[in-house]
Formats: sequence, C-alpha cells, structure tokens
Amino acid sequence: MNSGKYVFSQLLQFIDRYEFDKCVEKYNGDFRTREFNCWNLFVQLFFGQLTSRNSLRDICVCLKAHQNKLYHLGIRKYVNQSTLSRANEVRDYRIFSDFGNYLIGKIRPLYSNERIAGVDIAGEVFALDSTTISLSLKLFNWAPGKYSRGAVKVHTLLDLRGSIPAFILVTDGKYHDSNVLDNLITTPDSIYIMDRAYIDFAALQGINTRGAYFITRAKSTMDFSIIESNFNIDPSTGLLADDTIVLNGYKSKKLYPEPLRLVRYYDQEKEVELLFLANNFDVSALEIARLYRHRWQIEVFFKWIKQNLVIKSLWGHSENAVNIHIWTAICTYLIIALVKLTLKSSLSIYEIIQILGVSAFDKTPLKELIVQDQKNQNVKEQNLWNLFDAKT
Repeated sequence: MNSGKYVFSQLLQFIDRYEFDKCVEKYNGDFRTREFNCWNLFVQLFFGQLTSRNSLRDICVCLKAHQNKLYHLGIRKYVNQSTLSRANEVRDYRIFSDFGNYLIGKIRPLYSNERIAGVDIAGEVFALDSTTISLSLKLFNWAPGKYSRGAVKVHTLLDLRGSIPAFILVTDGKYHDSNVLDNLITTPDSIYIMDRAYIDFAALQGINTRGAYFITRAKSTMDFSIIESNFNIDPSTGLLADDTIVLNGYKSKKLYPEPLRLVRYYDQEKEVELLFLANNFDVSALEIARLYRHRWQIEVFFKWIKQNLVIKSLWGHSENAVNIHIWTAICTYLIIALVKLTLKSSLSIYEIIQILGVSAFDKTPLKELIVQDQKNQNVKEQNLWNLFDAKT
C-alpha cells in the first residue's frame, strides 16, 4: 500500500488533516496566507522534531537540499528561515495546543488497558509535575524564572497507564506548581499523585469535593492531630504507621476541614522515612506507598522528551513561538505513540523515533521497517546463542 512512499509521508497519514483544519478554522489561522499555511508550518516543524534539527535554519537547510523530494514527502513548499521564523511568531499557538489536546483525547484511551506494575487499581491514575527549561532572560524577557534567570515551565498531568499526557500547560518559570490545580478538570474516582510542591489545601479540598483522590508528600511542618490509628500493619513491608488525622492550623483546618490519611513509610533502598498524605481510605496503606513510587514515571517522561525531542533549544523567542514549539514536540510524541499502537510494535517509543528519525527519506513501508528491525534483532540474538553453543 505504501510502496514507493517516503517514510515521512507515510507518517503524515497517521495525522488527521480534517481535525487539524478545524483547529485552524477556529482561530482563522490561514487569514491572509497564500501557500505557506498552518498545515505546512506544522509539517515542517514536525519534520524538525522527528529528525532532531537544532534550529529553524537547520530545518530549512535540510529541506532545501532535498527540494526535488518535498512534494513526495508531503511538504508542499520550501521556505527560507525568515519566512519560517515569522510564521512561527505570528500563527496562533492555540491551533497547535488544540490539535495536541485532540491527539490526547484520541490516543490516551487506546492505552487505558495498560497495567501499573505492582498495583491493582481499577480507576485512572495520574502523576502531576512540571519540568523547567532554563532560558536567557534577555532573549525571553516575558518568561522570568528564579535567581534573575529566564525559565519556562511545562506542567504535565501524565496518565500512568501508557505514559500518555492528559494535560499540558506552558507557563513562565515563576508560576507556582500548586496553581495548576486550579486549571485541572478532575474526574471522579481518579487518583492524582503529586509531590509536596502541590500542597494547597483549598485546591486539595476541591479535588476531594469532586470525588477524586490525591496522594502527596506531607510537609514536616504540618500541624495535625491523630484521631484514629491502624495498628494492623506489617513493619517488614516498610510501613511504620497508618493514621487518620485532622489539621490543627486555623487556616489549614478552615480550607480542609475533613479527615485525612497519613501513611508513614520507610524506603529501604534510599534509607529514608516518607510521609504520605491522602484522602483515600479504601485502598491499603501499602498500595498508597506503592502508587507514590510510580510517580517517577513522569520524571522518566520529562527526561525522555528532553533527550529525544528538541525541547531544550527553542526555535523562537516570543511566548507564542515557544508554545508552538513545545506543543509540536508533544504532538510528535503522541503521533509516534499512535504509530506504535496501530502497527502493534513491540519496540519502545524511543526505539521507534530513533528508527524513523534516520529513515525519513527512505521508501521502505513503515510496518516493514519496524517489523524488519524486530526480525533482525531476533536473528542477532539467535546467532549469538549459536556462537555460545559452538564454543561449548
């Protein structure tokens, strides 16, 4: 079916052009444009993310060298760096964020059957955190950070079943993490895992009121009283205490008047005692500790996108350009996740993006390219075992 088509052109077939055009029409993104419309901008930025181009100049140089192939790649028009940069500055970033949210809504349910290792929980489980991209305050004066430096924060709510983002918010570096809780639309019976930076009792009470659950680290200065203790615990598992508490502070008690659960756990690997604060009284204390350990998946996600997508070196200086850049990177991750699921590949998203990045100008059918890699790996392993057998 894809015989003779470039790999990059085959990838574009996984992108719903109709849905993208709906986002463009919503914000009138192609107003007064001729040939270089929003779709062409997205395709070229997607190409830059997939092939790890460090700048807009790199994208233009690479595409210019293959001008005779652009039509067959799905890139309708080559433009110079200034045109690409100007489009990146003025096209409404909400087009790309809305399309990214469409991809999230399409792809995340496809991974809903993924299991969370060591935990038997039926509902949705999310991890909430942010990653910071350090910037020059002179070039990015709209994005102040700490210590007289510039910074951008990418706040992410990650679905732990499949490691697919459920919510993305891009802010400046001084935006406090706990403020993100006001923008979240929580769903009943879901569990939200976060660190101590997100302790805002008014926001946590909102999560509790909406029938959702949270698990976070308790601050050492928290003033509370124990009203009930569970003595049926096994210290050999690391559990030290499982208590029901109420807050004592005047303001804290007013913001969160209901009982909370405080779980004391000793992490033998790191040799540190941890305090977990939760509003879920149905699951066991050990499950709360195990669930919080899965919060590291969002750290792995941040590390992955910084190492395998172009995130740390931004392609524009304005707030609009930065938002387009980050959302294009997120869309790239989601599209590769869709390719992996559609082609039923056993390779990781990291492995797939490495293969596709160096094969953009290849004409091998996409499925054959990924399956062929798996077959070659099996042949190599078989040859390796045969070699050992021959020596013995």
